[in-house]
Amino acid sequence: MADKHAEEVTVNHTTGDEGASARKNKKTTGSSRRTKARSQSGPPSAARKDNTEKKGEAAQQDAGTSGKKDTAASGKNKAKNGSKKNGKTQALGAKKKSKKNTHKAQDLRGENSVKGTSKNKKTRGKKAVPEGSEHVISTRGRHQIKRALVSVYDKTGLEEFAQALHEAGVEIVSTGSTAARIEQAGIPVTPVDDVTGFPECLDGRVKTLHPHIHAGILADRRKKDHVRQLNEQDIRAFDLVVCNLYPFENTVASGAKFEECVEQIDIGGPSMVRAAAKNHACVAVIVSPKNYNDALGHIAKGGYTYRQRRRLAAEAFTHTAHYDAAVSQWFIDQVETVHQRGKKHDSSYSSPDDNNAVNKDNRTGALVFEDVIAALATENEQLPQLRYGENPHQQAAAFAYPLTTGGIAHAKVLHGKPMSFNNYYDADAAVRAAYDHDEPCVAVCKHANPCGVAVANDIAKAHQLAHDCDPVSAFGGVIAANREVTQQMAEQIRPIFTEVVVAPSFSEDALEILKKKKNLRLLTMQEPEKGELEFRPISGGMMVQAKDDVREEGDDPAHWKLVAGKAVADDVLADLAFAWRAVRSVRSNAVLLAKNGATVGIGMGQVNRVDSVKLAVERANTLGSRSTGDAASDAGGDHSEKGGVGGARTQDITSDVPEERARGSVAASDAFFPFADGPQVLIDAGVIAIVEPGGSVRDDEVIEACDKAGVALYFTGVRHFSHAG
Repeated sequence: MADKHAEEVTVNHTTGDEGASARKNKKTTGSSRRTKARSQSGPPSAARKDNTEKKGEAAQQDAGTSGKKDTAASGKNKAKNGSKKNGKTQALGAKKKSKKNTHKAQDLRGENSVKGTSKNKKTRGKKAVPEGSEHVISTRGRHQIKRALVSVYDKTGLEEFAQALHEAGVEIVSTGSTAARIEQAGIPVTPVDDVTGFPECLDGRVKTLHPHIHAGILADRRKKDHVRQLNEQDIRAFDLVVCNLYPFENTVASGAKFEECVEQIDIGGPSMVRAAAKNHACVAVIVSPKNYNDALGHIAKGGYTYRQRRRLAAEAFTHTAHYDAAVSQWFIDQVETVHQRGKKHDSSYSSPDDNNAVNKDNRTGALVFEDVIAALATENEQLPQLRYGENPHQQAAAFAYPLTTGGIAHAKVLHGKPMSFNNYYDADAAVRAAYDHDEPCVAVCKHANPCGVAVANDIAKAHQLAHDCDPVSAFGGVIAANREVTQQMAEQIRPIFTEVVVAPSFSEDALEILKKKKNLRLLTMQEPEKGELEFRPISGGMMVQAKDDVREEGDDPAHWKLVAGKAVADDVLADLAFAWRAVRSVRSNAVLLAKNGATVGIGMGQVNRVDSVKLAVERANTLGSRSTGDAASDAGGDHSEKGGVGGARTQDITSDVPEERARGSVAASDAFFPFADGPQVLIDAGVIAIVEPGGSVRDDEVIEACDKAGVALYFTGVRHFSHAG
């Protein structure tokens, strides 16, 4: 499907002479630095090579009326004295002449040529565009880089990069010390205050916070109205923003005083970066010197593509998010330390007690919980208060990410007690297991591991089969369904002690039945969004990764490799495909047995794979009843208290279950078998087919064992480890 922004729009960057002259003459004309920069300008800044007198002569040649001499004289007069008064006189004179004359000279300010265009606002920007002054904004092709804003603290490779930009015909606008370094290297550069008409002030705190900068970054040049406004306000757009930020974290790490750290909080930099990233349809943004060579390569090819600009935008937003998080956490540290000392906070920068403070709990040395929660709540939606964490002595809180709608964090509680930390954790595991399947599916989870997973044409049947897998472990568990909970499913759930039931919806009859269980939590939620990130804490920090989804090429049975035995029948292959999807949600080491679209035995979390195999077979053949007697208790009461004895009797809700369910089942392993002993246990239990990733140095031994037993063995080439969080 074509991108909705794929339509090409040609944009004219030319600006009116009177606007440019008026703004230019707000500045005094004695700066040798700026004169030098302008005199050295190369393509596409040919207009800046001409002095003001030549602009007047160009205007005289183009006018074509009896007022030509007056226009030229005015231009020459401006060149001679450079005064604000005469500059304004010329601008006013040119404006009056334009009422009598058809055309006037255009000051392209950095483009390659000068050409007359209509002064009429209704047609401005619609006339022929001078060569080198048009931009084609398209999501399908490359967007040429003609004008760049460069403002960097880390000046690694700056001179070389700026020189290459200049040689590529890119006009450079820059700020403060960045502009000074570029100019010292003999490279033409336009100081940012030449663009804004306003000098840097407040010790450099205000440089780029100006409409002539931010409108030039934010203008969506696919929109004709934005282009019209740029032309009316005499603003030129930027195609590239190169910016990295003040070294806040390094300053804090150096032990600097409070006020020194505050001064290293960048304001204009993040604003420019975020503006460019937001407008990635028209602007490329670079936040690290490591991307300079890549940028030059793209410029040589004609610019960045839309997809490349979008990737740069993602990197930019990550950069500013990390920066803001560092500033936020540091400020929390300062506030809490002052509070702990019992001192009244001094908002001035003079308090020595504020310096080098570290926000730690005096007892544990950990970050103060309340302040971390307060910081997280500024960026995320805090969910109802959790009584405690995994254990009663642990504090806990839960949050929902902004701009997302799916998943357990956004679930709506229809009935029951407030959710706990463990409820959320188990419910999330159950939801992921249920939504790994396209067919109606139910997953029953306990301690973040599936007790049973099943698919069927009917959601109630799927629940029955999932519960059948291990009714003992299902006691006190969490149930997730990827379809509406029906009356029949609710009737099956009613006698079972269950903590949470989560589904897209509940029928009215199902709600009426389940709401009679006062402590049962009923939740509705939208399908979790694919491609999310997940975060894992480690001591002193965290790790982040893309969530594992069953959508790799090797997850499709069509891409599996049969390495032992004969190809299985379609119904057996369907069970293998189900088992492969279901085993992803089991904690490693994971081995899962399945038959007729349902799990019959699950072995999880063992430190060696052969133990997981043995556990899966044992659970398949005993319904888990050898581990505990909970399933044998009365079904008469509502055993709603945690730790209460029993649930439903197995025969009350399960179908006829054979004594040895492993026989005739299929097996899936989340990772390869390192030895043949694991598959041999499966073979001895009567398993008829196995699917696993393959890739062990002893694959040949495993293949030989399966071949000898006539058991089909398929390799997927993809692994689905799921370590405990």
